[in-house]
Amino acid sequence: MRQATEFLDESEALCVQLAPLSEADFETPTQFKDWTINNIIRHLHVWNIAVDLSLRDEAAFGAFVAAMMAGVRGGKLPEFEASYLEGLSGHALRNAWMERAKATAAAFAATDPKLRLKWVGPDMSALSSITARLMETWAHGQAVYDVLGVERQETDRIGNIVRLGVNTWGFTWKNRRVEPPGPMPKVRLLAPSGAVWEYGEPSESGMISGRATEFCQVVTQCRNVADTALEVTGEVAHQWMAVAQCFAGPPQDPPAKGIRHKSHGTAPTGEFE
Repeated sequence: MRQATEFLDESEALCVQLAPLSEADFETPTQFKDWTINNIIRHLHVWNIAVDLSLRDEAAFGAFVAAMMAGVRGGKLPEFEASYLEGLSGHALRNAWMERAKATAAAFAATDPKLRLKWVGPDMSALSSITARLMETWAHGQAVYDVLGVERQETDRIGNIVRLGVNTWGFTWKNRRVEPPGPMPKVRLLAPSGAVWEYGEPSESGMISGRATEFCQVVTQCRNVADTALEVTGEVAHQWMAVAQCFAGPPQDPPAKGIRHKSHGTAPTGEFE
């Protein structure tokens, strides 16, 4: 599965950004719910462990889900994740996360993409499972790039996230218990390589066009659409971009305009400048 390699590539690109940080820098709050860099890497690590368990040991995965459900009841997910990892933080966390990411990528690369795997919600194919890990790594990684004031060097592996964004058009509305307001708008995006990616057909629903990176930022709720240069025409297209959600879980709203952005001059105080 190409997506397994691309998941690892995305993880390694983020890992490079963490290498110059001091241990204290890992406690820097980000613009994502004030999660620290430690919170974000713990989150990625814990759920990489979970997806690895879902592939290798269904009983162990079931035990993980039970522990997670008990751990977050009345609390917060970051608190459970810190407890699950016994407080692992900083560069020790970074190293453990990458070691597991490499093992997970290798295991999924050798797996039948159609194999059904248990998950917290509905079962998913192995292909969908590892693609979701790629998306989560990219989306949560955005908060780290932002707080470090770094412009991420994108590649066409974000095409996986574009497809998730398009494929979850129906889910976005179903998750909010409302009917789609019309047909899916046409989507026309410029890939990092310069290729043009198109989805859907022209209709009264309108059109979304612009950089694929910004479309990914909107459907993963890393950016408010008003903070992008996406060209959105048509009422249905505007409604979609206001609530688009390509990740599982209860309905979430995107950040308010101006909340999520690349920092300028506020990077952590370690070796990073």
